[in-house]
Amino acid sequence: MKLPMNDRYDYVSIKDRVPYDWPNGTRLAVCLSNNVEHFAFKAGMGLNDSAVSAPADYRSYAWRDYGNRIGIWRMFDVFDELDLPWSHNVNSMVMELYPDIVAKIVERGDEIIAHGRTNSERSDGLWEEDEARLIAETTEVITEYWGRRPSGWMGPYIAESAVTSDLLAEAGYKYTLQSPCDDQPIWLRTRSGPLLSIPYPLELNDVGVYVRRHHSAPVFGEMMIDQFDEMLRLADEQPLVYSVSLHTFLVGQPFRLKYLRAALEHIAARRDDVWLAKPEDVAAHVMSLPEGIVPGSRTAAG
Repeated sequence: MKLPMNDRYDYVSIKDRVPYDWPNGTRLAVCLSNNVEHFAFKAGMGLNDSAVSAPADYRSYAWRDYGNRIGIWRMFDVFDELDLPWSHNVNSMVMELYPDIVAKIVERGDEIIAHGRTNSERSDGLWEEDEARLIAETTEVITEYWGRRPSGWMGPYIAESAVTSDLLAEAGYKYTLQSPCDDQPIWLRTRSGPLLSIPYPLELNDVGVYVRRHHSAPVFGEMMIDQFDEMLRLADEQPLVYSVSLHTFLVGQPFRLKYLRAALEHIAARRDDVWLAKPEDVAAHVMSLPEGIVPGSRTAAG
């Protein structure tokens, strides 16, 4: 029996890699990610406070709608207060339905990362032609409303089909956030050439923390701080990417926002020791490095 294997990247131990620096001699890049999503009303994929795959009922819709009506605006206040750059994984339907949110993202100079059309669907069960169409439609709408073509992709539910990376490379994307296998950027093989993978968290992700594992807001705040402190220490040996993923309907709740603010204050206090970056900044820096520094190859096709 031949076991199916992932041929997108090779195994390279973190101990066997060439060291390099981020800008200004720093070794820890801090990428803070927020998810801005729209859902179908009582249709498609649902979510409740105990299950990601719950029915798409009225309560599920209203709970998540809280994020766009209330939560994100409280989060923006914290982001502005601490002067921290953010990236936002945005459904293309958000661009059409919530122009004031898009305007605020543009005003802040944050990055928009393509996040599919809506979080009521996932792409890993689609035929290749349909998935390619989904990527094209998402890209077209975001480009129209943002005025820039998105350079990164993070699909709803981090769903990855057998050809997603191929389709993203063919659509002109520079990087993906869908391979949470590393603390450093790595190059992925695709049938049309390389695609950069930038670290994105499954562990330091509020959906996993609150919905799946039912941890409290203080625990998530401690996780953010502990991860940051330990990665800053480990970064003495090699460059790393610290990332956190937030959802507006979860951490935008006041009792959770308190602990988010405290964790971000802790990070902001060390801003001179780290590189506060957006994923597009990380991608640009990696692409400026000589071939062979970052695991994988940026010149060879898969």
